[in-house]
Amino acid sequence: MTISYDIGGYGPVTLTDGAADERVMREAIDQAQLARDRDEVPVGAVVVLKGAIIGRGFNQPISGNDPTAHAEIVALRDAAATVGNYRLTGAELFVTVEPCLMCAGAVVHARIGRLLYGAPEPKAGAVRSAMQVLDDPALNHRVEVVTGVLEEECRELMQAFFTERRA
Repeated sequence: MTISYDIGGYGPVTLTDGAADERVMREAIDQAQLARDRDEVPVGAVVVLKGAIIGRGFNQPISGNDPTAHAEIVALRDAAATVGNYRLTGAELFVTVEPCLMCAGAVVHARIGRLLYGAPEPKAGAVRSAMQVLDDPALNHRVEVVTGVLEEECRELMQAFFTERRA
């Protein structure tokens, strides 16, 4: 299958699924770098609907004094404002690191169709690692999950950040 993405700053591209996913994940990595530049944990997220980026976000709980200002939440809020509806049915959420419990819940409530993340989060990852929240049969919405998109780049960004902080 071929997908066309209009990813602002990079221009429209038509690629196969894997290449398109990587291209959008690079945009999420750029968002993560914005967080890192502000001394926030470097997590970035991008929401895509019908081939267009409709939301972007990076971690900002410290600078915003907001414990909910994770990259995913910021990107989902941006996307919801763009389309005028909190339900983002059929949208894809790209995030550099596996979402936590709060963000996984937001994915369900936003009706995200496809979640793609780079690096697993062994301690707090709520999608596949520490918990498997999206697989709970009590949920009224199912999300397709794709793991490991540019995993090494996403992992290295996090590891470098924490190595610098502990030095």
